[in-house]
Amino acid sequence: MTAHRTLVRRTALAVTAGVAALVLAACGGSGDGHDMGSMESDSSPTGSASAKAGDYNDADVDFSKEMIQHHRQAVDMAELAAGRASSQEVKDLAAKIKGAQDPEIRTMSGWLTSWGEEVPKKMSAEMSGGMDHDMSAAMPGMMSGQDLDKLEKASGTEFDKTFLTMMVEHHEGAIEMAKTEKTDGKYGSATKLADDVVTAQTAEIKQMNEMLGKS
Repeated sequence: MTAHRTLVRRTALAVTAGVAALVLAACGGSGDGHDMGSMESDSSPTGSASAKAGDYNDADVDFSKEMIQHHRQAVDMAELAAGRASSQEVKDLAAKIKGAQDPEIRTMSGWLTSWGEEVPKKMSAEMSGGMDHDMSAAMPGMMSGQDLDKLEKASGTEFDKTFLTMMVEHHEGAIEMAKTEKTDGKYGSATKLADDVVTAQTAEIKQMNEMLGKS
């Protein structure tokens, strides 16, 4: 009987000690700023971005937001080529532009989300058609609503020439924006993407000018 009571007492002491250890561990965790809440936050994309707030700046945010809208318009223009262009070369170029810029839109949207920034909403056809001069001025190379209407109504060789002429201007605007990011941005992946934009779109401008018969 005595042995049984001793065993019960030891078991109770062991359980009590275990609970006390857990309490102390919890208190210690909250004391040094690494409790479970902070661990969960740090493991999330937003938490990581907050912890690395110095890795990006306002120029990176502005570049991402504006280039997303800029790319979206280029993709919309490129999608028209499949049913309106007469030249297979124009159709192939348009497909190449869409294939390159769609993934970049997703990449930049991911950055903004991880930074706790709002991803720009995709403009509807009505909003895009009503684009005013101020928006075009804010993002160089953006087409106005009248420009887009003209492109959408064109077909055949007229579409080819209009598309190429507009896309050259659109690319030149994107390059200007990318160069600003390379100068003012801080986030390594964003400045690298900006460099890629300059390289790829400079080459495409040369190709499009040759297609237009320009030297």
